[in-house]
Amino acid sequence: MQILRRETYRRMPWKNGQGMTEEIAIFPLESGMEDFDWRLSIAHVGADGPFSLFPGLDRSIALLDGEGMALSLPDGKSEMLTKTGQPFAFPGDWVISSRNLAAKTIDLNIMTRRGRFRHEMCRQQHFALATRSEAAITLVVFNQDVTVVDKDQPLSLHRFDTVILEPGEPWPFTASVPSDTTGCDLLVVTLEREE
Repeated sequence: MQILRRETYRRMPWKNGQGMTEEIAIFPLESGMEDFDWRLSIAHVGADGPFSLFPGLDRSIALLDGEGMALSLPDGKSEMLTKTGQPFAFPGDWVISSRNLAAKTIDLNIMTRRGRFRHEMCRQQHFALATRSEAAITLVVFNQDVTVVDKDQPLSLHRFDTVILEPGEPWPFTASVPSDTTGCDLLVVTLEREE
């Protein structure tokens, strides 16, 4: 198990220069924007506009903060992202634009390169992680502060901190959430190599 703290994330401008990203993790570690196999990041969207194009990649996006984000899709349809809704998956080749319903939004993005990795992202309100493949890497992003218990020791995790579990590694935590909450908002990403 690896814990990544938000203060260690690398900050950089978007590929199209229209926003800012916090890069949580990238694989391989030495790769850049043109040759990574997978990349997990948090985007800060301050204005309406187009998404960057990423040919050959598959993407999923989930809203972490903000009143909502409306996506305009290439087929004329639209998709609404909300703070309690499930992520939206789409090809990085698609021409998509976004519109914030109010002020700024923050969203989580996972991208995988076709032919190398595939991914799934889901939102969970509980700590019991769904059954996953023994071959999957699991990334868990916390969308609130929470205290977890690992081997009888309390551990504080902060909003946007991330836990990485290697294939076959069990979920190590039990949770202690504040009494005035009903659960914990988790974004869970699984990654598997494509043969």
